[in-house]
Amino acid sequence: MKYIEHGKGGTPDCMHIADTAKPVPGEGEILIEVAYAGVNRPDVLQRSGKYPPPPGASPILGLEVSGRVAAIGANVSEYKVGDLVTALTPGGGYAEFCTVPAAQVLPIPAGVDLATAACLPENWFTVWANLTQHGHLVAGERILIHGGSSGIGLTAVQLANHLKAETIVTVGSDEKAEFCKKFGATHAINYRDTDFVTEVGKLTNGGGVDVVLDMVGAPYFNKNLSLLKRDGRLVIVAFLEGSKDEFDLMPIMLKRLVVTGSTMRPRTIAEKQVLRDDLRREIWPAIESGKIQTHIHARFGLAQASKAHLLMESSKHIGKIVLEVNPM
Repeated sequence: MKYIEHGKGGTPDCMHIADTAKPVPGEGEILIEVAYAGVNRPDVLQRSGKYPPPPGASPILGLEVSGRVAAIGANVSEYKVGDLVTALTPGGGYAEFCTVPAAQVLPIPAGVDLATAACLPENWFTVWANLTQHGHLVAGERILIHGGSSGIGLTAVQLANHLKAETIVTVGSDEKAEFCKKFGATHAINYRDTDFVTEVGKLTNGGGVDVVLDMVGAPYFNKNLSLLKRDGRLVIVAFLEGSKDEFDLMPIMLKRLVVTGSTMRPRTIAEKQVLRDDLRREIWPAIESGKIQTHIHARFGLAQASKAHLLMESSKHIGKIVLEVNPM
C-alpha cells in the first residue's frame, strides 16, 4: 500500500509517498480501506518529532479515518466486510489501509459523506471526554473556549450548544469571530485587538465562567483562573504556546477550582470504547438530525500532506483539514 513516510521527522517537506506492506488485522481489530484521513495537531507534533506514538501503535501519521471495512480480525462481530465506517485510530491513517480496534469504530452517521465522517472521531472523542468527563459541563453554565475556530473549538461549541450551555470563544481574526457566531457561539472575541479577560468580564457582568477549555497553555493559565467562578473548571487539551511559566496558584484554593486535562492517544481501548458508545448514543443522532455540524476548510490529496500540514501550522484555517486517500 501507499502511505506517507516522514522518516525521523522535521519540517512538512520531510513527508513523501512511500510503499509498505498492507497491515493485517489482529484479534479484535478491523482493516479499513481508507477513503479520507483527518489532519490534526498531534500529527504535526509527531511529524516534527515532538509526539512519538505510544508502544505498539503504528508509526504512520493519522489519528482518524473514514472508509470501507476490508477485512476483520478474530472475535469481531459488530462489523462486516463492506461496511462504511469512521474510526479513531491508534495511528496509521495517512495510508491506503489502516488497522483499528473495533471498539474505536463507528458507523457513518446517516446523511454524512465520507469526507466529513473522517473529521469526526479525533475531535469528538477529545471534546466529549474533556467537557463531560473532566469538565462536567451542564445546561445553564458558561464556557470559555480558546481557539474557537479550530476543529476542537468548533466541536466544543457544538457540544456546549447540545448541552444548552452559553459559549464564549476567542479567535485570532474578525473573520473567524463572525464564522464562530454563525456556527453557534454566543459570543466571539478577537484576542488580537481586544483583551479577552476584560471582555469576558463585561459579557458576564463580572461573574466569570464555569468552564474554560484551553489549548494555548502557560501564557493563559493565570488569566483563565481569574475568569473562573467559584467551583470552576479549567480543562487543558494542548500547550500550543508552551507548558511552563510562573503561576499564581492562590485562586485555585480561594475559589475551589479544578485544573484538569488529558490526552486521548494513551487511553486504553476499553476507555475509548466507553467514549465511542457515549458518542454513538448521544451525538450521532444529533449529527444525523442536522443539529450538530462539521466544517471542512480544505481538502488535499494524500501526496499533498505537506501542504495540509503547512496550513495547519499557519492557523489560517477554520475547522477541519482532510486528506483524500481513496475517495469512494
